[in-house]
Amino acid sequence: MTFLPDAPAFLAFTLAAVILTITPGPDMTLFLGRTLAQGRAAGFAAYLGACTGSLIHTTLAAVGLSALIAASPEAFMALKVVGAAYLVWLAVQAIRKGSSFSVERTLKPRQSFRTNWMTGVGVNLLNPKIILFFVTFLPQFVAAGDIHAGGKLFFLGVYFLVVATPITVAMILAADRIAATLKRRPGVMRFIDWLFASVFSAFAVHILLARA
Repeated sequence: MTFLPDAPAFLAFTLAAVILTITPGPDMTLFLGRTLAQGRAAGFAAYLGACTGSLIHTTLAAVGLSALIAASPEAFMALKVVGAAYLVWLAVQAIRKGSSFSVERTLKPRQSFRTNWMTGVGVNLLNPKIILFFVTFLPQFVAAGDIHAGGKLFFLGVYFLVVATPITVAMILAADRIAATLKRRPGVMRFIDWLFASVFSAFAVHILLARA
């Protein structure tokens, strides 16, 4: 199937998707925070909103990047190198500053499913880091001369949600325990930070060596 990446890229992307999902950050803060404050339905609604935003990002990235490949494979390769540098920056930030995670169990008035869903959409679509991430991360798993790059990019974006959803659902169901564990044991978050930094640095080195 032309939209499937080769096996090494597919496995590497799966590993990256798992690590991204378990890394504490604004998205996890949103899902777990809404769950603790308003219940699981609110957490699921916020997550579905973020998924909607991710699908929009995926579609735009697939269309734009495939057009870039058609116009200039060299420019696409340059974007991959910039993306590799961005991955290194993310790795350094993870080690220097650690994961951004802060939720409190505060009871707040329940909001509608639609309101929580819209919040998830808004947080995802308006976050410049997510936009930059899609534009620089997804291309790392597609070759500059691949005529099927658009389909592969879209497939990877959807596949990311397939990988992330069961993990996120489990997190929402166990929100109390996860929040308590991450607060009580900062070493867990530091381990995840180092895991994130190691894997994404390896991706960056791989693409830079391939470029050389």
